[in-house]
Amino acid sequence: MARFDEVKATFWGEGPYGVQPPLTDAVVQDAERRLGVRLPASLLEILRVQNGGPVAEAWNAFPTDVPTSWSENHVPLDDMMGIGRHNGQLSLLDSGYLVAEWSLPAPLVLLSGDGHCWITLDYRTCGEQGEPSVTWFDVETDTELPLATDFQTFVERLAAAASLEDSDGSQSAY
Repeated sequence: MARFDEVKATFWGEGPYGVQPPLTDAVVQDAERRLGVRLPASLLEILRVQNGGPVAEAWNAFPTDVPTSWSENHVPLDDMMGIGRHNGQLSLLDSGYLVAEWSLPAPLVLLSGDGHCWITLDYRTCGEQGEPSVTWFDVETDTELPLATDFQTFVERLAAAASLEDSDGSQSAY
């Protein structure tokens, strides 16, 4: 398992897609007001390095103990949304709309996904001011899978998708 500071320093991949303007305290305060939740400090640390975008290949998967619709042993994290409204790109601010659109439970803040599957900050147990867990939701199969008790633990368990082999020994299709 990697240390949080190690992952944070090398978390972001290359490419401009999904990158929002640099994060400021005012933007964070506005986002928390709009979302109605307190965002985890560890998430904000990563977003202060870069405010959304592609995730580096070293950290683009979260290992799972059970198969998902995506893979025998992981869920993908190709990119992570930032906070903002740059060039009409999706951001954490779109969570309310997307949760309603995809009939997900609330309160959630969506970190990454494509509509069919999402990685989320899950505030259902901790409440809007608590430390949310991280949960995978698969809309197609109507399943959810708890991934980590908090965002920092989630980040520390990330791995390279290429390093994760399916149970039959082959590389994942991911």
